[in-house]
Amino acid sequence: MSDTINTTKLRMLAVAGSLRQASLHRALLRSLQELAPSDVEIVMFDLKGMPIYDGDVEVQGMPDIVQAFHQEIEAADGVIWATPEYNGAMSGVIKNAVDWASRKKGLLAKKPTTVISGSPGSLGATKGQESLRASLNHLGMYVLARPSLAIPQLDKKLRDDHIIDESTQKFVRDWLQSFQDWIVQLNK
Repeated sequence: MSDTINTTKLRMLAVAGSLRQASLHRALLRSLQELAPSDVEIVMFDLKGMPIYDGDVEVQGMPDIVQAFHQEIEAADGVIWATPEYNGAMSGVIKNAVDWASRKKGLLAKKPTTVISGSPGSLGATKGQESLRASLNHLGMYVLARPSLAIPQLDKKLRDDHIIDESTQKFVRDWLQSFQDWIVQLNK
């Protein structure tokens, strides 16, 4: 957690747990930028190219992309993780990113964070969220418990990186405001 919050814009780092350019979760994170409060900046980090965590690689030195990821987490007032659900759990991509981030001592502890997910199905990837939340809590991150945001039928609610469903837009705006309030409260 940073000692001071940027007085002009609160910085949220957004991380998608899917590598596909056309993934729903990447589009969902891009849609957040237009729905965020005016004093919030949402910056995305692309995990494409991040190697699978390997202790032998770590001993030789952190890869450049991992160092850049660490720097972005440090610079952020809060982190938004967007995970698809694969086989009832978070994606391997997001788990790998969490594993690399955890290798820098103290980087994740006490950092405000939240999780978002969606799916073409009716549950919105809630099981993926559960597994990710468990890992983030284990690492000592301050995970926003409520409201949680799992968007069912996401493929029908997104078009060209915009949420087109009005009730979903409102829920996402309220969720982002709650996360902003959570970050501010934790930094008092």
